[in-house]
Amino acid sequence: MPGRGGRPGHATSAFVWKDWTAEIGYPSGFVFVAGMLNGAYSVGTPDTTTHLAEEIPYPQRNVPIAIFCQVSIGFVTGLAYLIAIMYAINDYDALLKSPYPIAEIYRQATGSADGAIGLLALVMICIGICVVGLYITSGRTLWALSRDGAVPFPKIVSKVSERFGMPFNATVIVAVLVTVLGAIYVGSTTAFNAFVGSFVLMSSSSYIAAILPNLLTGRKNIETYGPFELKGWKGYALNGVACSYMIVWFVIYCFPYALPTNAKSMNYASLLWGGFTILVSGWWFLGARRHYEGPPMVRDGGHATVADTVKKIDSKVQRVSSVRSGGAE
Repeated sequence: MPGRGGRPGHATSAFVWKDWTAEIGYPSGFVFVAGMLNGAYSVGTPDTTTHLAEEIPYPQRNVPIAIFCQVSIGFVTGLAYLIAIMYAINDYDALLKSPYPIAEIYRQATGSADGAIGLLALVMICIGICVVGLYITSGRTLWALSRDGAVPFPKIVSKVSERFGMPFNATVIVAVLVTVLGAIYVGSTTAFNAFVGSFVLMSSSSYIAAILPNLLTGRKNIETYGPFELKGWKGYALNGVACSYMIVWFVIYCFPYALPTNAKSMNYASLLWGGFTILVSGWWFLGARRHYEGPPMVRDGGHATVADTVKKIDSKVQRVSSVRSGGAE
């Protein structure tokens, strides 16, 4: 590690905790704000859990607990990792020249290319695990949308394999799409970075599309809350802070990565975000809104009821009950 075997020592505490280095054309204050983009990628962690809600026992209780555990554990482990990474840097200028900065940090930390390769192998293992989770959660998301009639060819995409007991068709479609998007990196790193950079904008847009209407209507349109309801001013405060944060950072995340910029280094996340928004909106008005049913609501005598948080919820039974009650009404 740094400081042993004749290698350069650790970075100073001032470098890690105090000094500002803004060499990308922006003022120091804006560099701090733009750097929050790295933290914004953590939205994928709780997002993964919510996609599996229909297959989790007692989801109205366990999903919020899982999200809390994920965010808490991720904060502690992520902060410790970042501190170690920062102290391992002993040649900052080399990072700016490296096409893969984390590999250079590992090389500086271990003092050898072999050590860097070994640490990068751990990153590859983590990526492999994440890809499995990506297929599972994205496949379930596509299956849920097709089940409700919100995507093309819903009967084919929503089919559940009796042999595997899972949405096989939707998962295969997701795997093909992920492979195609990954292949873009071979042809154009600019296009690939645009796809990756648009993730935060697209996922945050889905959150604000659910939170903001609820906030503007006085939080009165949700008929049934789970066991972790935020009552009174707490709900308004948290919803307001969440919406304000996302609206402001939408603009910041669309700025170029560095100044001056050119066609290759430009941030095209806003272009992709706007393009997908137009594409999805067009699909909604042209076809999806005629067939989309939406998630079923558990009702008793025409009124929404709070699901039992002690017993396991059977989504199939809920859907049948919802259809019957809707037909009776």
